[in-house]
Amino acid sequence: MKIVYFAWVKDRIGKAEETLDLPENIRTVVDLLAWMPTRGDNYAAAFQDPELVRVALDQEFAQADAVIGETREIALFPPVTGG
Repeated sequence: MKIVYFAWVKDRIGKAEETLDLPENIRTVVDLLAWMPTRGDNYAAAFQDPELVRVALDQEFAQADAVIGETREIALFPPVTGG
């Protein structure tokens, strides 16, 4: 599965994207956000406050309880601001 990072999430992790095989127990967005910080210090820094990270599954915004299922791309990014 392709994981894409944007803005300060990308900066803290140190890469724009990667391909991962998610563990079987990662079924929802909230599962993913709880697992990501366990992957290393840079991931822990990026996901220290998972409520600040927004998620899109196949380019559609997703809520915390959204099922990842057969998603091909997950985007992780901070809240979007602007005018």
